[in-house]
Amino acid sequence: MTDALEGPSTLLVVDDDEVFRSRLVRALQARGFEVWSANGPPEALTIAREHAPELALVDLRMPDGSGLDLVRDLLALEPCTNVVVLTGYGSIATALEAVRRGATHYLTKPADVAEILAAFARKDLPAEADPPEVQIEAPSLARMEWERQHQPRRGAARAPPALAATQALEVPGAALSVP
Repeated sequence: MTDALEGPSTLLVVDDDEVFRSRLVRALQARGFEVWSANGPPEALTIAREHAPELALVDLRMPDGSGLDLVRDLLALEPCTNVVVLTGYGSIATALEAVRRGATHYLTKPADVAEILAAFARKDLPAEADPPEVQIEAPSLARMEWERQHQPRRGAARAPPALAATQALEVPGAALSVP
């Protein structure tokens, strides 16, 4: 049995960093996975056509193709493949695009094997396992005005540390004498 996943699984690792890819392959094999590796999208698609891996870990940026396009192509070959995107260039826009194209999760490097396996396992969590929505209260207009007044102005000289410390203690409507 593999960490965070039921039973042995087949996994495709796609990353152009040969050292990272080979270490990751060894670590996943040590955890009971049957692993194939590819240095880019063309090789990955060839392997996927032949072996139909259950899981795929895809680097976002590679010299010979986009990881985002590879997500789409892997899922076109086998819609049940659980794809996680891993990148050293994380951004909200690319994370959203990866999920829109069918990735189940998006991780930024460095990510260890436990984090990667947890990302694959999240696909199978029941709906009740999702964290509850957090209710965020909007600050009152008075609070927003107070914060605006007490933020340092851009380009303005900063107050001496002692004065800044006393200003941080100010409370709206309270009198405070500054020595």
